Amino acid sequence: MKISGNKYNRMEFAGAFGDLGTFIPFVVGYITINKMDPLGILLSFGLFKIFAGLYFKTPMPIQPMKAIGGAAIANPELVTHGMIWGSGIFTGLLWLIMGLSGAIDILARITKKPVVIGIMLGLGLSFIYDGIKMIAAEPIIGIIGVVITFLFLTNTRFPAMLLLLLFGIIISFIRAPELFSELIKTGMHLRLPEFGILNIDREGMINGILMLGIPQIPLTLGNAIIAITAENNRLFPNKKVKERTIAIDHGFMNIFSTAIGGVPLCHGAGGMAGHVRFGAKTGGALVILGVMLVIIGLFFSDSVAVLFKIFPAGILGVILCFAGLELASVAKGIGWEKEDAYVMLATAGISLWNIGVGFLAGLILYYAIKYRIIKV
Repeated sequence: MKISGNKYNRMEFAGAFGDLGTFIPFVVGYITINKMDPLGILLSFGLFKIFAGLYFKTPMPIQPMKAIGGAAIANPELVTHGMIWGSGIFTGLLWLIMGLSGAIDILARITKKPVVIGIMLGLGLSFIYDGIKMIAAEPIIGIIGVVITFLFLTNTRFPAMLLLLLFGIIISFIRAPELFSELIKTGMHLRLPEFGILNIDREGMINGILMLGIPQIPLTLGNAIIAITAENNRLFPNKKVKERTIAIDHGFMNIFSTAIGGVPLCHGAGGMAGHVRFGAKTGGALVILGVMLVIIGLFFSDSVAVLFKIFPAGILGVILCFAGLELASVAKGIGWEKEDAYVMLATAGISLWNIGVGFLAGLILYYAIKYRIIKV
């Protein structure tokens, strides 16, 4: 299907917001629960979205690291800013070394297709589950959002995402009319980031590595390096990437993000699924959202909490569900040899609980079957 210039631009703009379902909850959690400065977070996200869009030229997502973010937000009384930044430095250096040394290539070679697809299936199902929970919190809004999305999912003139966001904004103003006056009062003033790396003490670094950084390693390897490489190369065969490139990018990205007071970042396969599902076909979608985040961070960071209120949880749940459906649909490419399907489903099932454990378990099961240690 050929898309005209204006329709193409609309789809790229719509696709730019396809990752909000995971982006907003984590960012809001870091800001409101962990009391982190929004400036460093938004600026690092924005700058690397722009970089990723221009460099990879595909909707290569920039997301918060899930294990680190989840642990930090769930335990604000234990996790300090220094620990979060320390985990970012650790994971950045780790993947930089893995990429530059070529060690990541070895891991990529031993990771087989059923394991990768199992990770993506498990992650997709977890997105669907989390999305349904968010929809259940606001069922009427969520159900209407689902209907809007299905009706306009392939419409290039009226992209589903733009209609979905418009519906959410209208609902937010109807439910909380005072939100409009809060937005009008939002002041614009330039702020520059502080260097978070200077505020990491020895204890913060050690605890950040042990409590946050190490548990994140298998999740990043399975989802944010190997799975995202496979997803990018499947969707964009003319713009292929290598695991080594993605690993090195993780290194620089996290060292820089931490340096300006941001949070640990990654390239999650679910984010690409969300961008693509809602219309993104190039890196232009990331540049669009990246520029917006840089402007918000530099000039409106004190008003982020107000700005994010215009996205109801039910709408974010719809976005998350459809990103999950897009990602999980990759399972159609596994074929139906019993052994491969067995590994894929086992990996997916365990990944619903923990993607890192699912990745390791899938590898062990694959090679145990291959070398006839066990039979299925």
